[in-house]
Amino acid sequence: MSESNEEIRYILKFYYKKGKNATQAAKKICDVYGPNAVYVRVAQIWFKRFQSGNFDIKDARRSCRPVTDKIDAIFGKVEQDRHISSHDVAGELGIDHKTVLAHLKKLGTQKSSIFGCLMSSLKET
Repeated sequence: MSESNEEIRYILKFYYKKGKNATQAAKKICDVYGPNAVYVRVAQIWFKRFQSGNFDIKDARRSCRPVTDKIDAIFGKVEQDRHISSHDVAGELGIDHKTVLAHLKKLGTQKSSIFGCLMSSLKET
């Protein structure tokens, strides 16, 4: 989708004010911008929001801390037990498994290679 979510929401708002329903609006948007521009369910959610009187098209702010604050905790778990699974790390920290994998991947290597580097650096000291 080349159009930003915010632009699509403006178009949804336009169709809402024209009196169209969410399905019609989604179909018209997809006819112009492509089949995956907006899903009917997403249009329905936004139409419900408009119906309640909220015409703000921006995403609501989230109050929770970003999961990226747990990077040190992820690597701490890995350093404590080099045989710990990524599923166990996710469970112990209460975060999504995919997040753990993504942070491990950011090092540019797999978990087993991380341990090899850690162990070799420990042996050298």
